[in-house]
Amino acid sequence: MIHSAISIMTPLLLAALGGLFTELAGMLNIALEGMILLGGFAAILGAHFSGSLWFGTLSGILGAMALGAIHGIFTLRLKSNVFITGLAANLFASGLTVALSYRFFGVRGVLALDRIPRLKTLNFPGFSFLSNHSGYVYFSWILLAGAWVVLYRTPFGFRLRACSRHPDALVSLGLKPERYRFWGFLIAGFTCGIAGAYLALNLGVFVPNMSSGKGWIALVVIFLGGRHPAGLGIGAFIFGLAEAFSNYAQGSFNIPRDFILAIPYIFTLFALVGFSIFSSKAEK
Repeated sequence: MIHSAISIMTPLLLAALGGLFTELAGMLNIALEGMILLGGFAAILGAHFSGSLWFGTLSGILGAMALGAIHGIFTLRLKSNVFITGLAANLFASGLTVALSYRFFGVRGVLALDRIPRLKTLNFPGFSFLSNHSGYVYFSWILLAGAWVVLYRTPFGFRLRACSRHPDALVSLGLKPERYRFWGFLIAGFTCGIAGAYLALNLGVFVPNMSSGKGWIALVVIFLGGRHPAGLGIGAFIFGLAEAFSNYAQGSFNIPRDFILAIPYIFTLFALVGFSIFSSKAEK
């Protein structure tokens, strides 16, 4: 179950990492779901036409970053409401992927294309639960450590975090908070693109709405993790464990299947309620 949880947590961790940058810049990014979805679709197309996982992943990153850039332009340059723009981005990604799939391949459902390479796994003798994962899993851990370094050990990280707490200080130095916030949207697109590529290339197909709420759960992970990279890793693993238990329970307990499939979302709901209660008491 732990081995499965590590695999399941990967897209959650990647999406949460990107959302952390926008959150610390003072912008709640609810378009993570759409970025994951568009990244997965672009990754499948890139891998199909090139026959390369690397090019597929790059395509996923570029697709998600393009959506992040659009979201950032509408929010920061055109002064649109960040929540409405985020919802629009999610709906746009959901509709666009289905429309393009039908337009070019005549498929509205599962898009299975040829020439999609299989993901290879890495083995570490003596560490069974850490072995037999694809490179995306281990790369997400590298990004987690890199995010901590960037946010807390570089001038860029200090300035980005100042966008939320002390934007006037940046302005007094001749810096533009909107520029760092836009970088936050682009970074979110980068990590969500990798998350989408992992989901799609791991299956070898694209499934409409295959993100399945992972972008929303990633937002919960950000706040439960205390808006800190280390907390994100713990939070993503806990949610991964909840979904792994849900998968295990389907064949082990005599419980209605619909209830078992809802376990990760029920856990998310209780986590949100618990976090809200804890935050209210802390403020008092």
